[in-house]
Amino acid sequence: MTDIRKVVTVVDEVLLELGRPVAAPVRRVAVAAVIRNPWAGRGFVADLQPEVESVAPELAQILTGRLIAELGGADRVEAFGKAAVVGLDGEVEHGGALIHTPYFGNVLRELTEGTSIIVFNDDRLPAGEPLTVPLWHKTAAATRSHYQTVQIRVPDAPRPDEIVVIAAAASGPRPNARIGDRRTDPVVRLADLEKLESAR
Repeated sequence: MTDIRKVVTVVDEVLLELGRPVAAPVRRVAVAAVIRNPWAGRGFVADLQPEVESVAPELAQILTGRLIAELGGADRVEAFGKAAVVGLDGEVEHGGALIHTPYFGNVLRELTEGTSIIVFNDDRLPAGEPLTVPLWHKTAAATRSHYQTVQIRVPDAPRPDEIVVIAAAASGPRPNARIGDRRTDPVVRLADLEKLESAR
């Protein structure tokens, strides 16, 4: 893709939490591609689809390929997420167009062997601002242990006419996750909480 100016990869490995070794070391990776905004300088563009179809699938393959390589294979991906940061001369919708359609999401999901809807973040920011990318389980989105984030920042991007497109993944759950999940949660209603409060 000729419009990629640079690719930035962030790898975050958590080995200790509060000085205690984590039960399972977790590697979190975010890969960002800085591209020229294909709608920059054109004013309001009603139909974004032609550029989505030509840009998003290739971006998804490039970013996901690097994610998988960093984690050691698609089977090592347990959680995933996506994001876009639009430069100040673009619309947030431009970033959304590149990550929220099947041309990006379905490719990322298939290559990582996932089935969940992909959690996301998008924004319009000046160059150098950090973005926090949320992650959750690639096949069981309600698995609370895998709710986590990875932060990425590209110091010189996005320029006003650029978009930073990000794919992210983790090899496991949050360090020392221990708050249960929806399969084991009790039923909690306001009436139950009021009874607990009055019993104290």
